[in-house]
Amino acid sequence: MELPKNDLVKWTGGNVSARDPETGLVVIKPSGVPYEDLRPQDHVVVTLDGEIVEGELKPSSDTASHCYIYRHRPDVNGIVHTHSPYATAFAAVGKPIPCCLTAIADEFGGPIPVAGFALIGSEAIGQQVVEHIGRSPAVLLQQHGVFTVGRDATTAVKAAVMVEDVARTVWLAMQIGTVQEIDPADVASLHQRYSNVYGQ
Repeated sequence: MELPKNDLVKWTGGNVSARDPETGLVVIKPSGVPYEDLRPQDHVVVTLDGEIVEGELKPSSDTASHCYIYRHRPDVNGIVHTHSPYATAFAAVGKPIPCCLTAIADEFGGPIPVAGFALIGSEAIGQQVVEHIGRSPAVLLQQHGVFTVGRDATTAVKAAVMVEDVARTVWLAMQIGTVQEIDPADVASLHQRYSNVYGQ
């Protein structure tokens, strides 16, 4: 429900999944169901190979890609996909979001990268995510949208909210002039502080 609440998706677009680290099973949003109609029992439980083990509805059309990411990133237990407008505008033109704000350095540790184009429905998007995301919790899919990852679903949702927030600010800044990227050494220092010192 955080996706429509934060204006990251419209109608039935986007999806969220979570992997249970103990069983390896993945729960994912069903395909084509409006968010306001979703109930806990509507979500679909699948194996890491995408085989349905629980649920009456069809899983998300991105299930194969989510499973691919989980199989190749054992540190990831949450994945989010959105079509949030400002971040997707960067994806539409195949441009990464430059690291020109301390908020980007904090959360993403550098520019938000852009992957190539891939068709929906197979592992192809997952392959692009794994190949291009690097150490960032977010990657843009060219001409498609945003994928974020995290240690759990909530962390991945937070990254998706932050991607759109910084994408909007960077887009606004680009209307004024050329953005100034932060020095990589300062980016590393900011990211280290945010990751290990900031908060409770």
